[in-house]
Amino acid sequence: MNTEAAPQDLPNNGSELMELFLPNSPFVVEMGISLLEISDGRAKLSMPFRPELVTVGDMVHGGAIAALIDIAAMVTSWAGAPVPEKLRGVTVSLATEFVEAANSEDLTAEGTLLRRGASLTMSEVEVRSAADERLIAKALATYKVG
Repeated sequence: MNTEAAPQDLPNNGSELMELFLPNSPFVVEMGISLLEISDGRAKLSMPFRPELVTVGDMVHGGAIAALIDIAAMVTSWAGAPVPEKLRGVTVSLATEFVEAANSEDLTAEGTLLRRGASLTMSEVEVRSAADERLIAKALATYKVG
């Protein structure tokens, strides 16, 4: 993410920045992902099921789930953080374990910040079925802010 803005136009913190960024990101919008909750070091997002996200039959593609995880890790990393001088960020690493298939179901991703350093953060993200909260995938992510 790289955004140019005048200092007076900047949000007060990373949570406000994410609330502005997500609905304006073409990829996030294309995936149908929306922010449900955000607080200091925590974020919850949703991704409704759509046939376009299927790999075969009614199974949600692992790449769609990984994208949800990546976006949740990004939001979690910014959640409650001070706004840096340079508005940019990038995923440094993403280790994902797929636990169970998601079939024709809406998903939620919940991120929890494990550590915030000077510019690197580490987060844990769990993806669950929105209907019955079955664990679908779990990930650890390192993200660079600024």
